[in-house]
Amino acid sequence: MSPTFRAFKVRNFRLYASGAIVSNVGTWMQRVAQDWLVLELTHSGTALGIVTGLQFLPALLLGPYAGLVADRFPKRQVLTMTQIFMATVALTLGGLTISGVVQTWHVYLLALLFGVGTAFDAPTRQSFVVEMVGRDELSNAVGLNSASFNAARLLGPALAGLLINWIGTGPVILVNGFTYAAVIVSLRMMRVSELHTPKPAGREKGMIRDGMRYLWRRPDLMMVLVAVFFAGTFGLNFQLTSALMATSVFHKGAGEYGILGSVLAIGSLSGALLAARRVRIRARLVIGAALAFGIAEIVSALMPTYLTFALVLPIVGLASLTMLTSANATMQLSIEPTMRGRVMALYMTVLMGGTPIGSPFIGWIGQVLGARYSLIVGGGLTVLGTVASVLYFSRRRGLAIRPRFLPRPHLEVLPQTDLLGDKAVLETVPPGPVTAAEPITVEPVTAKDVGPRVA
Repeated sequence: MSPTFRAFKVRNFRLYASGAIVSNVGTWMQRVAQDWLVLELTHSGTALGIVTGLQFLPALLLGPYAGLVADRFPKRQVLTMTQIFMATVALTLGGLTISGVVQTWHVYLLALLFGVGTAFDAPTRQSFVVEMVGRDELSNAVGLNSASFNAARLLGPALAGLLINWIGTGPVILVNGFTYAAVIVSLRMMRVSELHTPKPAGREKGMIRDGMRYLWRRPDLMMVLVAVFFAGTFGLNFQLTSALMATSVFHKGAGEYGILGSVLAIGSLSGALLAARRVRIRARLVIGAALAFGIAEIVSALMPTYLTFALVLPIVGLASLTMLTSANATMQLSIEPTMRGRVMALYMTVLMGGTPIGSPFIGWIGQVLGARYSLIVGGGLTVLGTVASVLYFSRRRGLAIRPRFLPRPHLEVLPQTDLLGDKAVLETVPPGPVTAAEPITVEPVTAKDVGPRVA
């Protein structure tokens, strides 16, 4: 089997992936149909922004509790329940739309409920991957998951557009409700004996605080988490920034805007497949890809024509997915199994929870200063946040950065035993896959790391 698809040799993961691709296509179809429904009801961009914010708000508020649920209960059962819940929400919205009684407040409420389901589903789904494939194939499985999501991103919106014209908005939303059955069936068909299931965390007081304290004592993971926060909050606003560039800078219509989304998804899919080929993930790749993403986003803002802007977008998508898949694998491989749900919930909260803050800010920048500045500011803050994260956690939190020139120039990051003493290092970096005896190397991202450039 090709190294890119080696995780598919695991039967449980094959079942999961087959159900996930169906569900992901349905999810993208509903996103398009729901946005179209809001515009039909309100003819308001503000209303559309409210719906988006309501869907992401639960991830910000409920993320830590969702991680606790993922650690305390069997993840396969939790995922089954979240699929049933989100299917119910989708079928309700579809039914209201078909019956002709749907109102704007219905969409607001159901978007919020859908966000609640997603808040509990995301950390459980992320931490369940390692239980299906084990540690050796985790990075490959994470890359394949991202590839599935971006393949659905290419297919789902186009399919939704066709079906909305043929059968209407309500039936398209109903279709998504039924696609959750594919995930439920795949979960029920798994062989439980082949899962790498850790012992569930017992019920104790302060378990959420324990997850936060665990992360705070891991400066290597905090460095990655802060970089992801700046990228997710200010940089990953493609729907907003691409729309502003297409309409106000290049004076294009909806068709050309849709093409930009597909071009970006091609780069993202390429980044996910390249990530799936990597056997070993290093922190250097996360930091390097975050810097490359921020710089590529700034460069895209400077492109003089629609064509040159479109040619740069695959690089932006490739760098962003390289960063996200590497960060995901780094977090999962570096934490204790009993903490995985809580830590991944905090990771998803940082990644998704900043959207209600970053999107309005970047939109305001685009309105006041111009569309190009929405990309320049977003990319610039990503670069500055990543650099600040490396400097702070290397100087203040027990990591030392040392330049190394052989066998190739790079930066070596390891605990400051000389400054803190052995006892302090052991308290700062708890036992786990990354210890004081195992230095982490952080190097600038290279062409080998992120793949070929687009001319």
